[in-house]
Amino acid sequence: MDAEELVESIIRGLMFLAGILGNNWLAIRSLPKRKSGIRTNEVLFINLAVSNLITNCLVDLPDTIADFAGRWFLGETFCAVFRFCADLSETSSIYSTFFISVFWHQKLVGSLKRGGAPVQLDSLCLVGCLLAGSWTVAAVFSIPHFFFIAVEGGNESKEDCVDVYPSAVARQTYEIIYLTLANALPVAGIVFASVQIVITLLRNRQRIQGHSSDATKEMKDENKSTESRNDRSVSTVSGPGPSNDPEDPASSSHIYTGVPASSCPKEDSGVGAPPNLPKPSQVRAKPSSSTQVRAAKSVVAVAAVFLVCWLTHLLLRISNNIHTSSMVVEVASYIAASYTCIIPYIFLYGVKKLSCSCKR
Repeated sequence: MDAEELVESIIRGLMFLAGILGNNWLAIRSLPKRKSGIRTNEVLFINLAVSNLITNCLVDLPDTIADFAGRWFLGETFCAVFRFCADLSETSSIYSTFFISVFWHQKLVGSLKRGGAPVQLDSLCLVGCLLAGSWTVAAVFSIPHFFFIAVEGGNESKEDCVDVYPSAVARQTYEIIYLTLANALPVAGIVFASVQIVITLLRNRQRIQGHSSDATKEMKDENKSTESRNDRSVSTVSGPGPSNDPEDPASSSHIYTGVPASSCPKEDSGVGAPPNLPKPSQVRAKPSSSTQVRAAKSVVAVAAVFLVCWLTHLLLRISNNIHTSSMVVEVASYIAASYTCIIPYIFLYGVKKLSCSCKR
């Protein structure tokens, strides 16, 4: 193994360790504390972690070992398992990310516009059906790898696990259908949900700023009117030409105004509500909880990483259909591995579970 291959193998090994740690952490932190307290977002996070762990353990680890060994030595049987798990976990991970994006978009809109009303994906039954469907689609697209694989290479030092289709037309047909249904459509859905989240956050920010400016203006107008009423009241009570002589009865602090002393307003009571307290109409409920906004922002961050990784991965797979290259396949696998080792930490940060708390 030369220096370049050694560096590539070390990088792949570090990505594998980061993915194992992050996805296990995401799965453990998403487990409900009580059996009856499981929620849909926890189910989605656990499903995403399981999908990524399949990639880490059954795809990245064997590939890293083969890189250090310099050849594929795990046999043709495990080569079929390797290829099957690669597409299975990839498809499931993409659909899980899509469902999470849609879920947090619904939660954000429900919080901002409907006061936190339940959304469609709050249903565990619906989420379970969607996840079962995504795993079924992933399995259907992965089954052909059990029949069209081979360990190629005459020299043992150059052996590699590859897909071997009956013809170029069969390979292109499979790739087109797979990339369309298992990559392009979910990617489009993730982009749409992420754009809607950004638009919702921007509109909410503008609405909050508008409410704040209106409340500030109303407070200033009320303070001015209160001060003018107090000035008129003081001028009426004091009257013209009082004497400063303490012996002068007119300078007495008890000035007859025709109104009983008990009914005179106190100095700190003012007229109506205190000027520094907002009216009930000015007291507005917070449009959304910080947790939902933070989680929605993490979804946007994941979507950005997702687009960089999977669009590049998708383009490389398409280019490989036009001109087959082992280097392109290798780069595509590195990009897929980088996605699975980054997004768990972004989601953990978004739902405030990145740190480990010892409190019970």
